[in-house]
Amino acid sequence: MWRLPFYVPSRCLSFAEIMSKPIIFCVIGTRPEAIKVAPVMLEFQKFADVCRPMLISTGQHKEILYRSLETFGLTPDVDLEIMQHGSTLAQVTSRALEGLDGLVAKYQPACILGQGDTTTAMVAAMDAFYRNVLFGHIEAGLRTDSVRNPFPEEYNRRVCAVTADLHFSPTEWSRDNLLRENRDPKTIFVTGNTGIDAVLLAAQQKDQPWYPDFNGRVILMTTHRRENWGEPQRQIATAARRLVEAYPDTLLITAMHPNPMVRDVIVPILGGHDRIQLIEPPEYGLFVKLIQRSNMILSDSGGVQEEAPAFGIPVLVMRDTTERPEGVTAGTAKLVGTNEEKIFEEGNKLLGDPGAYKAMANAVSPYGDGRASERIRYLVLKSLGIQTTEVPMWD
Repeated sequence: MWRLPFYVPSRCLSFAEIMSKPIIFCVIGTRPEAIKVAPVMLEFQKFADVCRPMLISTGQHKEILYRSLETFGLTPDVDLEIMQHGSTLAQVTSRALEGLDGLVAKYQPACILGQGDTTTAMVAAMDAFYRNVLFGHIEAGLRTDSVRNPFPEEYNRRVCAVTADLHFSPTEWSRDNLLRENRDPKTIFVTGNTGIDAVLLAAQQKDQPWYPDFNGRVILMTTHRRENWGEPQRQIATAARRLVEAYPDTLLITAMHPNPMVRDVIVPILGGHDRIQLIEPPEYGLFVKLIQRSNMILSDSGGVQEEAPAFGIPVLVMRDTTERPEGVTAGTAKLVGTNEEKIFEEGNKLLGDPGAYKAMANAVSPYGDGRASERIRYLVLKSLGIQTTEVPMWD
C-alpha cells in the first residue's frame, strides 16, 4: 500500500529558518518540468534574502528527472515518490494530490508554481485552490482545438488556467488564448519561455562530444507521446528508416523513451542498421549538445519544438496538432502528422533541397530571449509585496 514518503535532505534549513521568509514551492514531476523550472528555481535562489524557494518533486519521473536537474546543480528538497509500476492516471493524480497537500499544510507556502501541462502541474493548481494559496502557472495559455488531444495534457493545462492567479505566458499567442477564455488581463504576463533560459544555460556548460569524426548529417528523433503509441509509432519509425536509407551521408540518432510501449515498436524497425543508433535518453546537458550537433529533428515532443529553433535546427513535428503554433508560423517547425509517407516526403524535402532547409534553419525563434525566469521572479515577489529588480516583458 502506498504511503507518503516525507524526505527532506539534511542540507535544508531548519523548519524555523524556512518559515521566517515567504516560501515558494516550485513543483515538478517530470523531466520537461525539471528542465523548465530549473532556471526559475536558480533565479529565486539569488533572492534568498527575501524568500525561501523549495523544489518539490512528486516523482512522476524519477531517474530522468534527477539526471536533468544535475545539469543545473539542483536536487529536490522533497520527493514524494508517488510512482508505482502500472499506475493509472487516476492513481498518479490522487497520490500526488495527497502528498502535495501534506507539504502545503506543513510548510504553508505563500506561492505555488506549476509548469506546463502535466498531472503534477494540474495537481499543484488544484491544491493551491483548495488551500487558498497564490498559484502561478508557468507556460500558461498553450492550447489545441481538442481537450482530448494531446491526452491528458490539454485537459491539465486548461485546469491550471481556471484557478491561476498569475499566468506566465511564453508568447503573445498564448496570452491571447487566455484572453479569449476571459481570464483577467491583469493576471496575464508575456514572459518568454523558461525552456529557452534552460537550453541556453545548458549549451554553455559542455564541449561538443557528439560524433566528432562523422562528417555527414545527423538526424535526431524523439518520440514518446501517448497518442502516438501503436500504429502511429510504427509509421514514424518506418519513415525515419526510409530517410536514412535514401541518404547514405546521414546518421539517425533515436533517444529512446523508457516506456516499453514505445520501445517494443521502435526497436524491431530501427534496430540492426549500421547508420541508426538507439541510445538511452542523455542527461539534459548532453541532449542539448546533441540538438546542436543535429541537422534535422523528427519529434513529437513539445519541448524540442522550442529548444531546436534556438540553434537554427529545423523540426518536423510528428503530431496532428500542436499547442506551439508560433514555431510553425515563424517557419522554424513544420507539422507533419504521423503518416509514413508525409513524414518521408517532408524529411526528403529538407535533406534534398538546400533552399527549403535554409529557409527553416534561418527562421527566427519566437519563444524567448533567455530572461523569462527573471520576469517570473519579479512578478511573483511583487505579488507577495516584495520589490526586486524589474525586467521588461518579452514581446
